[in-house]
Amino acid sequence: MPIGDLATQYFADRDIFCAGRVQKDDMQRVAKATGAVLQTTVNSITEDVLGQCGKFEEVQLGNERYNMFTGCESTKSTTLVLRGGAAQYLEETQRSLNDAIMIVRRAYKSHAVVAGGGAIEMELSRFLREYLRDVTGKTQLVLNGFAKALETIPKTLSENSGMDSTDVLNKLRQKHAQGGEEGMWYGVNVLEGNIDDLYLKFVWEPEQVRMNVLSAATEAACAILSVDQTIRNPKSEQQQAEAAGRLSGAS
Repeated sequence: MPIGDLATQYFADRDIFCAGRVQKDDMQRVAKATGAVLQTTVNSITEDVLGQCGKFEEVQLGNERYNMFTGCESTKSTTLVLRGGAAQYLEETQRSLNDAIMIVRRAYKSHAVVAGGGAIEMELSRFLREYLRDVTGKTQLVLNGFAKALETIPKTLSENSGMDSTDVLNKLRQKHAQGGEEGMWYGVNVLEGNIDDLYLKFVWEPEQVRMNVLSAATEAACAILSVDQTIRNPKSEQQQAEAAGRLSGAS
């Protein structure tokens, strides 16, 4: 609601900041920052609904002015001010920052983490190759194909980082074949250009994320393999050919 000039002057004379027509989202952010409880009336206000702030100031950043609440003891929120020369840079920065925060949030709430860099995929591939020795029939071929598909992750990482994927995969297979925790977390270290124990390098991923990735990839592969027949539509193909002919003639 708006605040009249008389009330604004009354608060200003007593060094009290006041603001009118504040958006609901902004009020909720202030409440989380100061520990206050939003009220619909000024009657019967008690101390337990009031928030606390160590320092409040109005700061000029560029062409905008911001109200800064700092030194809040019971804060439950943090505000990040992003600035840039163009809107596209700000949007990209916001997306990158959001991804990073969500990854940390997922890792914090996860009950277990695994090493990244293709380490968990190589370990699963090794386990399946050992398991399929006791399997007979066509199932053995399926397990072998699944184990080989898991090696695509470290292979792609090594190729994208300019490394020899064949050499990297051979070294990883050797490390993981040792068994135990000694070679379990060895993966592709793209920063140093070699293989390393990425668990000790703090390259971690939430366990739930890898489970979701493997589950989604398996479901997609099963959906493709379940397609036993395709239906052709000659009329649609003819229309597409005619449209392509018109475009080539126009060019």
